[in-house]
Amino acid sequence: MDPPSENVDSRREEPPRSCQFRFLNSTSSCAKCGGPTSFPTPPPCANPSYIPIHYPAVNVTNSPTNTKEVIIRTPVPHAEKVDPVTFPHQFTVPAKKIRSPDDLARFHSSPSCRNFLGFVVSLSESVKSCKISDPCYVSPVVEVLVSILQKLTDYVEEIPPAPQTARYGNVAFREWQERLNGETESFILKLLEPDLREGASELVPYFTDSFGNATRIDYGTGHETNFAALLYCLARLGIVREEDFPALVLRVFVKYWDLMRRLQLTYCLEPAGSHGVWGLDDYHFLPYIFGSSQLIDHKYMKPKSIHNDDILDNFSKEYMYLSCIAFVKKMKKGSFAEHSPMLDDISGVPNWKKVNSGLLKMYKVEVLDKVPIMQHFLFGSIIQWLE
Repeated sequence: MDPPSENVDSRREEPPRSCQFRFLNSTSSCAKCGGPTSFPTPPPCANPSYIPIHYPAVNVTNSPTNTKEVIIRTPVPHAEKVDPVTFPHQFTVPAKKIRSPDDLARFHSSPSCRNFLGFVVSLSESVKSCKISDPCYVSPVVEVLVSILQKLTDYVEEIPPAPQTARYGNVAFREWQERLNGETESFILKLLEPDLREGASELVPYFTDSFGNATRIDYGTGHETNFAALLYCLARLGIVREEDFPALVLRVFVKYWDLMRRLQLTYCLEPAGSHGVWGLDDYHFLPYIFGSSQLIDHKYMKPKSIHNDDILDNFSKEYMYLSCIAFVKKMKKGSFAEHSPMLDDISGVPNWKKVNSGLLKMYKVEVLDKVPIMQHFLFGSIIQWLE
């Protein structure tokens, strides 16, 4: 029997022409039910339920309603090269300038704030994946800074706390501060070349305000920021250079924090401007930033490792972040999640890079953007206040 002569494809049934027409011409209605298949673009939501990755965005119309939103929307600060002072230079005695939110906004829009924050980021990046014991370049200036801090530590041994029943504020701290004030100018002159000795009058107030307040017998992140400002001033003057940054963190700042913890324990310093359990730490912020940078790309330790007491016991002397956690656990009793919920929340972040960037944003919002803290910040010819 002969095969059929017509092509196989020709035997396929074609849909009715009415169906073809209805399909080809139906761009906005369903071919079966006749309902619409496309809708107009909805208007922007007045109160979006998510935070865009890149802020500002077109669908964000309202200002953030709480600190958490402000931190999330704040751009991550970036490292900047320190802007050097031009010579000859006229030094001035620094003074307080910030008294209101408007003054604070003026500071944040100034090159001084941007460059100072960029300096903090540069310090953080300089110790990325480094341990405290790792070798680093130590210049004569860094050695002098460490020796000064060691001498101040010796003063603590020489001035015991006064007997008293108050929980905070041992009055012997005022005697320690008097000895500090009496030696400060000689300390600063050790750091300066002969042609910069006139700058001692501008640097001394930053130094004396770095170790707490003798009247209130307290200490907080504002005093710590003053110490960072002192190092920034030295960098602007060319006394410390970029190659000194790792040693400034791993040698100078580590010695400074050891001294401050000893002062806190010996003289029961009250936390200045503490947020209580909802703050990061009663006294410090920068060691968390630098310490998280140390742990970036660590092969074994993750943010959740802070809950492992064996890790804290074995590695707190090498990593600042772990040292801070160990100190907090030593000083505060009870559940860690209850007395330090912020640190407990951070332990759930997947990696140290995100922890570091988040803490940098938080430092800008919670420290540099708070009038009660920054009202004590000093401005002179090195860190300038622009009218």
